[in-house]
Amino acid sequence: MFKLGLIGYPIAHSLSPWIHNRLLEEQGLKGDYQLFEIEPDQFDIRIKKLKEYDLDGFNVTVPYKERILNYLDEIDEAAEFLGAVNTVKVENGKWVGYNTDGIGYLTSLINRYPNVLKNAGKVLILGSGGAARGIYYTLLQKGVNQVDISNRTVQKAEQIIKELDGGSFSTPLTIEEAEQNIGQYDVVVQTSSVGMSPEKDQSIIDFKHIKAGALFSDIVYRPMYTAFLEKADSLGANLHFGHEMLLHQAIYAFEIWTNSEPDASNIMTAFEGKLKGE
Repeated sequence: MFKLGLIGYPIAHSLSPWIHNRLLEEQGLKGDYQLFEIEPDQFDIRIKKLKEYDLDGFNVTVPYKERILNYLDEIDEAAEFLGAVNTVKVENGKWVGYNTDGIGYLTSLINRYPNVLKNAGKVLILGSGGAARGIYYTLLQKGVNQVDISNRTVQKAEQIIKELDGGSFSTPLTIEEAEQNIGQYDVVVQTSSVGMSPEKDQSIIDFKHIKAGALFSDIVYRPMYTAFLEKADSLGANLHFGHEMLLHQAIYAFEIWTNSEPDASNIMTAFEGKLKGE
């Protein structure tokens, strides 16, 4: 019996239980995935109690991807470099931290656009949170040389580049600069929570012209078709949807916990139906 779960706040809306319980079923494994919603002022107490719950592993979402670090016994190289953990595996009583955000995102992107890395000469990331860090780090690791970052507070973009830059030609930009220069980018990745339901009519950036053949990606998955993607679609962009990242980063976490290798295609259609309310 695998005992799995998710910690974060708020998380009542999370689809992670649906995904992981479906993965357990698909792999013929017995177990359960539960939500452990923890209010910020209760974090320390609840985490100590969670250590007594005999879990096999759990996911970590906002606002605790950094805060959980103080309670881990070991951290893998990528998670340590990023300073954030979204997956914890319990091994021989020890809590071991991983970060599957970046690799989950990139896998989902390549799954839809197999040649994306060959064509991604210039990438723009919008936002500077944990997901932006993971995606930025992974793109650099895969050989994309220019990954610029734009944020409303440009100092946060500067910080990511300073901490994670591996010799690329990355530039921090204000939102206004990103709007003015968006036509230069082959790939634009929206990593903030702007546009998430119920504020689904909002977009982090306004743009009127894009590069021909550009790929626009949004990690928000509710709604699937964000205002950001609607605008990009109206200008002829190729689109990449947030639920695909969510599913693939979950699959990497599942592999870490169970040592099995589920096939995303087996549940992608059902997952999209779930999001559409079918």
